[in-house]
Amino acid sequence: MGPVVLFLALVEITSGILQGYYTPILSDIARNLGINDGDVNWFEAAQLMLSALAVPVLAKLGDIYGHKRILLVSTVLTAAASWGVAFAPDFWTFLAAWSLQGFYVVWLPLEIALIFGRAAGPGRAALTRKAAGLLVGALQFGVIAGALAAGVLVEVFAGSLTLTLMVPAVAVTACIAAVHFGVPETTERAGGILDGRGFLLLAIGLLMITSGLSFLRINGPGTWWVWLVLAAGLAAFVPFVRYELGLKDPLVDFAMLRDKAMWPVQLTAGLFGISVLGAQAPMSTFARTDRAVHGYGLGLDAGSVSIIIGSYVLSVLIGALLFPVVSRYVTPRLTLCGAAALVGVGYLLFLPFHDTLAQTLANMVVAGLGSGALVAALPSAAAAAAPLNRTGMATGLTNTTKTIGGSFASAVFGIALMSAATDALADGAQGAGTAAPLTGYLTVWTVCSVTGFIAAGLLLLVPRLAFADVPLTASDTDTRTS
Repeated sequence: MGPVVLFLALVEITSGILQGYYTPILSDIARNLGINDGDVNWFEAAQLMLSALAVPVLAKLGDIYGHKRILLVSTVLTAAASWGVAFAPDFWTFLAAWSLQGFYVVWLPLEIALIFGRAAGPGRAALTRKAAGLLVGALQFGVIAGALAAGVLVEVFAGSLTLTLMVPAVAVTACIAAVHFGVPETTERAGGILDGRGFLLLAIGLLMITSGLSFLRINGPGTWWVWLVLAAGLAAFVPFVRYELGLKDPLVDFAMLRDKAMWPVQLTAGLFGISVLGAQAPMSTFARTDRAVHGYGLGLDAGSVSIIIGSYVLSVLIGALLFPVVSRYVTPRLTLCGAAALVGVGYLLFLPFHDTLAQTLANMVVAGLGSGALVAALPSAAAAAAPLNRTGMATGLTNTTKTIGGSFASAVFGIALMSAATDALADGAQGAGTAAPLTGYLTVWTVCSVTGFIAAGLLLLVPRLAFADVPLTASDTDTRTS
C-alpha cells in the first residue's frame, strides 16, 4: 500500500498547487483579461457550482466502474482545463476553463475510497485514517509550495502570464502518468448504471442553490428574485429524494445517509465548510484593515498577510498528520469531536482576542489544527461507515456538503459585512464606506465558532465505536455499520 499512497500523495501535492498557485496572481490575471478585481469572484462562484455537481456524479461512477478509472478521467479533464486557463484569450473562455478545472475536487474522495477498498484485514479503517492524514498533509504542502512558486515565477518569467500559468498545467499533466502507472484499481464494484434522471434532478437543485447563493452575495438580500431561485432549488430536492428512494441503485443512497454513523458525518462536513471555505476571505480583509483609521484590524500589507495564511496552512498540515496518531489512543469518533471543538474554540477566541498579530496567529493555529484533522477525518469516516460498494459515494458527498456549506457561508458572511458597513455609514462611522465595522467580523467568527461546537455535539450522537476497526464488546459490534 505504501507505493500507492506515495503516488496519490503526488496527486494531492498537485491539488494543493492548484489551490494555492493562482491566489497571489489573481490581480495579474484580472488585468490580463481586462476585468475589474471584483469580477474575479465569478471564478470562485462558477467553480463551486461545477464542483457541487461533479463530485457526487464522479464518485458514483467510481463505485460503478472503478475509483482509479474515474480518478484518471478527472485528472485528464483537469489537465485539459488547466491548459485552457493558461491559453484562454478572453474572460469567458478563461471562466469556462477555470470552472472545468474544478474536477480536481473529486480527487481526495476517490483516493480515500480507493485506499479503503484495497486495504484488507481488520486494520482497514486505521490504515485509511493514516493514509488520509498523509494525503491531506501532501495537499497542504502543495498549497504552500504553489503560493510561494507563483510569486517567484511571475518575476522569473518577466511578467509573462501564459508561461506562469503553464506551470500548474504541466504539474497536472504529470499526474496523469502517476495515476496510470502507479495506482492499481479497486476490486469492489457497485455495478449498475448512472441514474440519468436523478442526475438531472440533482443538477437542477444544486445549480439553483449554488447560483442563488452567489447572486445573494452579489445582489444582496433585498433582491426578491434571488430568494425565488433559492426556494426553487430547495423545492427541486423534494422530487429528487422521492425518486432516489424508489431506486435499487440510486445516484445518492439516502437509505445509507440515514444511518446513525453516516448522517452526523455528512452534516458535520456541511457545517465545517462554513469556516474552512467561508471565513478565509473575511480573515484576509480583517488583517489588511488599518486600526489607526477604523479602530480595529491589524493594518498588515499583502506580504505580511501571508504570515497568517502560512501559519494556518501549516497548522492544517500538522492537524492532518496528528489525526491518525490521536485516533490510536482514543476512538475515531472522539477524535472527530475534538477536531470540531478545536475549530469552535479557535474562532471563539477571536471574540475577545483580535487586537494583535500574535493573538490572530494563535487563534488561527488552534482552528487550523482542528480543520486539518477534519479534512482528513471526514472522508475516511464516511468510507468506514459506508457499505463497501458505496465508499466513493460516501466520501464524495462529504465534499459536496462541504462545498454547499462554503457557498452558504460566503453569501451570508458577505451580507453580514456589507450590512454592518451600511449601518456604520448611516451612523457616520469613520471610513465605513470602504471597510466593514468590527460587528461584521464578530458575526463571522461567532457563526464559525457555533457551527464548530454544533458539529462536535452531532458527532457525539455517532455510535461509540463507529469508524473503528475492532469493536471492544459484542454489544458494540451490533452498533457498527456495514
